[in-house]
Amino acid sequence: MPFRPVQSEKLSSAVVRQIEELILRGILRPGERLPAERELAERLHVSRPSLRDAIGTLQDQGLLTARAGAGVYVADVLGSAFAPALVQLFARHDEAVFDYLSFRRDMEGLAAERAARLASDTDLRVVQAVFDKMETAHAKRNPEDEARLDAQFHMAIIEASHNVVMLHMMRSMYELLREGVFYNRQIMFKQRATRGMLLDQHRAINQALQVRDPEGARSAVEAHLDYVEVCLQDQIRARRNEEVAKQRLDHEVQKH
Repeated sequence: MPFRPVQSEKLSSAVVRQIEELILRGILRPGERLPAERELAERLHVSRPSLRDAIGTLQDQGLLTARAGAGVYVADVLGSAFAPALVQLFARHDEAVFDYLSFRRDMEGLAAERAARLASDTDLRVVQAVFDKMETAHAKRNPEDEARLDAQFHMAIIEASHNVVMLHMMRSMYELLREGVFYNRQIMFKQRATRGMLLDQHRAINQALQVRDPEGARSAVEAHLDYVEVCLQDQIRARRNEEVAKQRLDHEVQKH
């Protein structure tokens, strides 16, 4: 017979499983500090020795890391998604920028479509809350806040799609974007006309999600990223044109 005796689970194993699930689902994020030992043990209703045992297991798994005198943190598990040499290669070639945007268009279009169908009402309230912050930042004309909230808005949609593999892959992709590997998003948010267009595009995405229109949400995301691609092409063309213009100027100045 296929039956086996039922065994009670160790408390430390239950703690390990709970923290693993929080990391897997993207609720606990890389670099995030766990509560102090006493507080966390009280929240979990376990003894401190059981908690220490669980944290030790998670450290062995590479999911948590201890910093001397600072506490226990979620490990930067995203850092291994791309080798440093590959990241540097991306940064040196414009071709990678457009492949990156193509990848995002496919993945985020799918995520928006899934979110419109599968997101809970709470998920959609999170998306709405981030968009509300985007409108506030737009009024204040703070490019840094707008760029940060732009990434937060797109990640909220991916989280609402409830696909943990996509979630962690896209977190890794956004980390490269935050570091400016592909392009500087703040440049776009410094241009008045572009800023207005970007906000309108995010509004269209949000509206489609709030009424649970899968096709509309996907189309709005794709239109947004198509626009970003055109803007980047214009930036690259302008940069190259300026280089040529400087060469002409240097040549004229040096002529006798």
